[in-house]
Amino acid sequence: MPNRSTLISYLVLFFFLVLFILGINLGEVDSVFEKGVAICLSCIGIG
Repeated sequence: MPNRSTLISYLVLFFFLVLFILGINLGEVDSVFEKGVAICLSCIGIG
């Protein structure tokens, strides 16, 4: 039987993966990419 900290680590990893897959399925990748491009362009004075 794994100790308590190992179990918590696996639960956190599982929770992260669920949220990661959910974000990909909801199309958040495009949203994050568009915002990142807009921020970078405004930082260098183009946007």
